[in-house]
Amino acid sequence: MEKIKMSTPLVEMDGDEMTRVIWSMIKDELLNPFIELNTEYYDLGLKYRDETNDQVTVDAANAIKKYKVGVKCATITPNAARVKEYDLKEMYKSPNGTIRAILDGTVFRAPIIVEPVKPYVRSWKKPITIARHAYGDIYKDVEMKIEGKGKCELVFTGEDGTEQRELIHNFNGNGVVMGMHNLNKSIESFARSCFNFGLDTKQDVWFATKDTISKKYDHTFKDIFQEIFDAEYKEKFDAAGIEYFYTLIDDVVARVVKSEGGMIWACKNYDGDVMSDMVATAFGSLAMMTSVLVSPEGNYEYEAAHGTVQRHYYKHLKGEETSTNSIATIFAWSGALRKRGELDNNDALVNFSDKLEKASIKTIEDGIMTKDLALIAVHDNITTVNTFDFIKEIRKTLEAML
Repeated sequence: MEKIKMSTPLVEMDGDEMTRVIWSMIKDELLNPFIELNTEYYDLGLKYRDETNDQVTVDAANAIKKYKVGVKCATITPNAARVKEYDLKEMYKSPNGTIRAILDGTVFRAPIIVEPVKPYVRSWKKPITIARHAYGDIYKDVEMKIEGKGKCELVFTGEDGTEQRELIHNFNGNGVVMGMHNLNKSIESFARSCFNFGLDTKQDVWFATKDTISKKYDHTFKDIFQEIFDAEYKEKFDAAGIEYFYTLIDDVVARVVKSEGGMIWACKNYDGDVMSDMVATAFGSLAMMTSVLVSPEGNYEYEAAHGTVQRHYYKHLKGEETSTNSIATIFAWSGALRKRGELDNNDALVNFSDKLEKASIKTIEDGIMTKDLALIAVHDNITTVNTFDFIKEIRKTLEAML
């Protein structure tokens, strides 16, 4: 077949360890034979981030702003052990956090469903997409241990010197206090990203806080979502045949568990952190989770939800066989290529992306899978394959579809 052409590049961000190895093979086996791949390449591997003092991450994020679509390999966020292992100049920040801050984006995570892997929640038949507001709250909190008796207050001092005060607690003994914040601007971006993604994917958007208890903090989230929906999205949602639904966080948990799935579940920062892991586990595997960062301006960055698979990489370096699941990384590429095709009216690229995903799923449903899936799959004829043979098997399935 004639290779599919791309008129506009997408931003390609390479990564670390085993996912970097997989990244290269996906391009060689599943992309380059079929597409004249047009990317603007950035090496976000830890060594090159160190060489550039992490400027490469900033450059990649700004490139996504320019080209609207990026695809990212999993990367290392270094701790003290990694600083020593890689002889780094400093303990660099999470690349995902840097990119998220520059794009002002919201992360949407959804499971990839295959027939042999059954969700632990019997009613779930469709993917549940978690939208996590990744700013503020407990992740930017200020904490204090209280020793002895005394009064603790929340104080805001305006630029003109005026003060607002609220009593937190009169302590009669030891305790702890915590201060959190958020920004209206960030909440507004979160709301628009959720509503845009709902329109993009034709899914209902559910949002929940605890506004009955948190009558100012959580209520602000509720009010901003409703105001933006009513002013900017209600007519669009009606035309698309989808809805926006608000309820309390404990109620939405009960509703989600009893549902078939198929919705975008918008969560505050902590709720999203917890619920994304719950949804991933309940659907079977974190290795089968997509992740897309969406900004209110319509910029998209696709990646796998998992990390760099360090343990497999060390085995790979020793020449030992690995059986690493590459599905989420393949779907990062297919998602980015599909979005590129949609923005450029490139139907051939969109169709190829659809077939790449179908080929990946069919390979597993035919019983050919990596070890992690073989351990949890329900199938009469499972063949467990290594990292590289799995990708080659997907290529065979893909070629039969094209």
